[in-house]
Amino acid sequence: MGAINLVCWFLGIVLIVVGYTRARRPWARYQELKAQEANLARYEGWRGTRLRDDGPSAATIMAQELRRKAQVAGLVAIAGFVLVFVGFAVH
Repeated sequence: MGAINLVCWFLGIVLIVVGYTRARRPWARYQELKAQEANLARYEGWRGTRLRDDGPSAATIMAQELRRKAQVAGLVAIAGFVLVFVGFAVH
């Protein structure tokens, strides 16, 4: 076990933790916004009218931004997993 292995493992674990902590909140809020949008769609279907005009709502734009943030943080966590595996592969 060399120094390169330890550095890769350490950096990998740090990236996994950072990615997870950065993705957790935006993903949870994104799920809440999706649930609200689904509830609004059910209400509009029950009522038989549309409550909003065409075009993206502020909630839809915010959901897209939250999803993008969660995806970027997920990529950071995936990079951490790759580094951990590289740490095992390097001799």
